[in-house]
Amino acid sequence: MEATALNPDMAQAADGVIVTRELRRRYQMGDTIINALDGVSLQIQPGEYVAIMGPSGSGKSTLMNVIGCLDSPDDGEYWLNDKLVSNLKDHELARIRNQEIGFVFQTFNLLQRATALHNVEVPLIYSGISRKERQRRALEALEQVSLSERKHHQPSELSGGQRQRVAVARALVTRPSILLADEPTGNLDSQTADEIMALFDQLHRAGNTIILVTHDAKIGEHAERVLRMLDGQIESDTRNVPRQ
Repeated sequence: MEATALNPDMAQAADGVIVTRELRRRYQMGDTIINALDGVSLQIQPGEYVAIMGPSGSGKSTLMNVIGCLDSPDDGEYWLNDKLVSNLKDHELARIRNQEIGFVFQTFNLLQRATALHNVEVPLIYSGISRKERQRRALEALEQVSLSERKHHQPSELSGGQRQRVAVARALVTRPSILLADEPTGNLDSQTADEIMALFDQLHRAGNTIILVTHDAKIGEHAERVLRMLDGQIESDTRNVPRQ
């Protein structure tokens, strides 16, 4: 299947939770300019499950950072839920990031002395939500990942897979537009990795939009769509055969 490119002239009007138009991001290393993103145009619909894949240096991590509002492009446009976010200032990006994006990282990034419930609650603390409501929503998120019975356990009392489930619950608690997962099984053994990917499959079936950044072809097979990057560009955009 050939790659499908978004018409740059249609970016603003296009229907999609994520729309990018000719994104470019450059870095300087000594006397060399690295084109980490070199004209990336794409469109992701609500409810899609997309894997971004490619070798080291292909631009997938840079694209993830831009989509996650952790970085801004040098040129081009990025629309998230019909908001042009590519030109926002840092404090505005932080607000969009907290409201619209749930992050799941390879290293879990949990507070070691806090319970699972409190770790999940953290993204809501500065949002003006009452403590009672924060805890209710945190417990609801833990129930979504089948871990409510471990709500009073600290990370040191949880297995690697359980810690990642807490991290997924924390990403869900703000009810974000997209879940953005960066190598979410990188620190897990193969059996636990399968369990976490089964959880992502379940979350996708429930209607969540998931963007997965990975170098692992087996992990990428879980997505319904795969964007392969090379030299800062989308080399291919293909559909996976539906999993049974």
